[in-house]
Amino acid sequence: MVECVPNFSEGRDRGVVESLVSAVRGVPGTLLLGETADVDHNRCVLTFAGEPEAVLDAAVAAARVAVKRIDLRTHAGVHPRIGALDVLPFVPLEGASLDLCVHLARRAAELLWRELGVPCYLYEAAACVEERRNLAFVRSEHAGAPDVGEGKHPTAGCTAVGARGFLVAYNVNLATNDLSVAKAVAREVRESSGGLPCVKALGLALVSRGIVQVSMNLTDFHVTPLHVAFQAVRDAAAARGVRVEGSELIGFVPRRALEAARGVDLRWENFRDDMVLETRLEMARRGAI
Repeated sequence: MVECVPNFSEGRDRGVVESLVSAVRGVPGTLLLGETADVDHNRCVLTFAGEPEAVLDAAVAAARVAVKRIDLRTHAGVHPRIGALDVLPFVPLEGASLDLCVHLARRAAELLWRELGVPCYLYEAAACVEERRNLAFVRSEHAGAPDVGEGKHPTAGCTAVGARGFLVAYNVNLATNDLSVAKAVAREVRESSGGLPCVKALGLALVSRGIVQVSMNLTDFHVTPLHVAFQAVRDAAAARGVRVEGSELIGFVPRRALEAARGVDLRWENFRDDMVLETRLEMARRGAI
């Protein structure tokens, strides 16, 4: 079984989000695990899983909707992006290997270019260029020409397609509207600045709530667990006179990642039992979603 977690540059128009969801649901053999949208990020994340070919078909089906319905020329949001379908990662689950996901990612990139005219960068394990293993480099001005295709789609931009292990998308919200605080905290905790290993972090403004956020990707929660990331943000914010408002997951989390943080108050804002990956997969198999 393979998981796919595409990120789309639309989080405000429910009609577009529902069209993306419908595209995935319409592919037999695919289990839609969930959808998260955020108006400030202006971004939505779908999570689905299934047999490799079904997952690939669902990813391309959703990409068709994104290219048709999302126009980057009029897009505004606090999250960095390069495309309407911004990132398309494939993740090995039960019985699947990372090599299989690399194969799927490269096939997906070829399909996006050939069928939709969307150039693609290959990142993480699917990267053809070492620097492009890092998604932040792909988004930078130094990224260079795409790996598949050329130029940019006039309205849909480019897509970063990759294969990776399980990533925990974890945000900590701060009780201030001072964006400089969030950016300073993010700089302190992220690996690239000498902070926590396997942590990527950005400081973002949540204008709709009047607060700021340290948005993190924990690329290996065995190396830096949830509670360690939370405590690092909390302490860095406290050193600047700011308290933590709460924390939130985007998507799903493996049970073992939560077990490592047992007994620590993470100030959850949105956690539910069905955000545990194993629980969600079982619900999807029973048709309970």
